[in-house]
Amino acid sequence: MKKKLMAMIMVLFMVIGLAGCGQSNTPKSAEQTPKKITFVLDWTPNTNHTGLYVAQELGYFKDAGLDVDIIQPPEGGALPLIASGKADFGVSFQEEIASALTSDSPLDVVAVGTILQHNTSGIISLKKDNIQRPKDMENKVYATWDTPVEKAILKQVITKDGGNYDKVKMIPNTVTDIMSALQSNVDAVWVYYGWEGVATQVKGLDTHFFAFKDIDPVLDYYTPVIATSQTYLKENPETAKKFLAAVAKGYEYAIDNPDEAANILVKNVPEIDPEIAKAGQKYLADQYKAEVKQWGYIDPDRWNNFYAWMYDQKLIPKKLEAGAGFTNAYLPQ
Repeated sequence: MKKKLMAMIMVLFMVIGLAGCGQSNTPKSAEQTPKKITFVLDWTPNTNHTGLYVAQELGYFKDAGLDVDIIQPPEGGALPLIASGKADFGVSFQEEIASALTSDSPLDVVAVGTILQHNTSGIISLKKDNIQRPKDMENKVYATWDTPVEKAILKQVITKDGGNYDKVKMIPNTVTDIMSALQSNVDAVWVYYGWEGVATQVKGLDTHFFAFKDIDPVLDYYTPVIATSQTYLKENPETAKKFLAAVAKGYEYAIDNPDEAANILVKNVPEIDPEIAKAGQKYLADQYKAEVKQWGYIDPDRWNNFYAWMYDQKLIPKKLEAGAGFTNAYLPQ
């Protein structure tokens, strides 16, 4: 009887062992397969995008069960790809989202977080040209993209400073090399200081710079932002939260470790000037979150005020409701 009992126990252990082996050889379930995400940049890679490359390099996306592909934008930008479902997330701008929402054929797009807490753009010029404030742009040559929102912002700051916008010499010029432009027949250029402004410092140019937000608070709009579609959020709410949590972790790392983050950016994008990357990263370490506690947070009042200003300036054909075009609901809490 005792021998028979022992034999039965041995058989039971063998069955359990085989069952365990069977489980370990089972193919991964759909839940365990990394979720593919396509992310579209707004321009060539730069320090605005560092948190994304950090999240990819340090495995934050992988740990969240995500497989993220970071791609360059087409000529039309990220929003059309996002709205059509050909991309999941991308970099955009608050003014671009407003235009997309109010066009004759509105796009399904929404901002789910801001990369920088404040608008770092403004006008840069060589010190010798003595453009220290907006009204000093009178009778100076400005390289314009020739877009309505650009001209409205420029007019706003020059007029508010007591200058005459009509006296600015506007020449259409899509500047790709700030240093060369400022040393040619151009006196003033619109730049995003975290990259182009820092670059002039690194290369030894003596410049003046004024930020639009310092002239008028309504121009402290959100640029750049991370966008997706309402459809994607409805169908993939948990994936969206995982993605933004990993991205937030990447930017938090960049805040705490600017030199290391710059090295990661340059490793992934070797054509970037390492010196500019490191200098820009140190500058942006204080800009990603600034005074707020939560990376990515969009202040409703600032967002809504800028959209109201756009409507008042006739930059969009219809008034947007408060809260339109953004949500903080998918950011990590």
